[in-house]
Amino acid sequence: MAVTPVWFITAASSGFGQAIAIAALRRGHTVIATARNPSRIQDLAAAGAHTLAFDVTSPLSTIEGVAKDVFAKHGRVDYLINAAGFMLEAAVEEATPEEVYESFNTNVFGVMNTLRAFLPYMRAQEVADNGVRGVVATFGSLGSWRGVAGGAVYSMTKWACSALAESLATELEPFKIKATVVEPGYFRTGFLNPGTLASSKVRIDAYEDEKTPTGQTRRRLVVTDGNQLGDVNKGAEVVVDMLSGTGVAKGRELPVRVVLGSDTEKVIRDKFESTNKILEEWKDVLRSTDSPLN
Repeated sequence: MAVTPVWFITAASSGFGQAIAIAALRRGHTVIATARNPSRIQDLAAAGAHTLAFDVTSPLSTIEGVAKDVFAKHGRVDYLINAAGFMLEAAVEEATPEEVYESFNTNVFGVMNTLRAFLPYMRAQEVADNGVRGVVATFGSLGSWRGVAGGAVYSMTKWACSALAESLATELEPFKIKATVVEPGYFRTGFLNPGTLASSKVRIDAYEDEKTPTGQTRRRLVVTDGNQLGDVNKGAEVVVDMLSGTGVAKGRELPVRVVLGSDTEKVIRDKFESTNKILEEWKDVLRSTDSPLN
């Protein structure tokens, strides 16, 4: 008898978290949708999701308690989706230590603690019909590949999430648990809406100047909001396909990166080209630092 897959999704009140929850529900899967305030996910409850109050910045002991309860009730988690995150728009000079910590606490440390709490149970659960014990996904971004003026803190956290997934993919392979990072470009969600996009409290006039790269980023974010290239519902369907090995991903291995959007593709290809140019230009110098072979 086939076992119904179980999804645990953080930050399911909006954006990719919400869209992935809807896509999984549409396939008849069990979805545990979470948000800091469960009143914001009543639409998912009405669609058949189990809803839960969950804050990734809670103490590890609290998150461990949630994991214990989830596995006691549902028996397993096949897909652990870490979708919580936000962008801090700030020049490096403007960002306070508290604002930097808050960004990392949600975008990185919260992911780490959720993984710490859920992985012991996932390693112990039975292998599913597809031969996989489970799948964990972090959320990176186009910003995992390109730092921009005014977005350094956000890019730092997204690079961390991508590095985390790469490391997890190797660590978890012996346990038949797969790991990947979802790296979307600009998708039409509320991510850049006023009130969602965070800005540093300290504002320095020099960085407000539209002639500076930071000033240009600030104006570009305003113009981009509501006009992003990506369709989040299409993106979520691809994510669910790729994590479950169905649809467009049937018969294909889950890559360590789920890249979404032609804008992200361009950024990555440009990164390869510029990085290769550095390596070629400086290859004699970088090789000169090796110790002589004995």
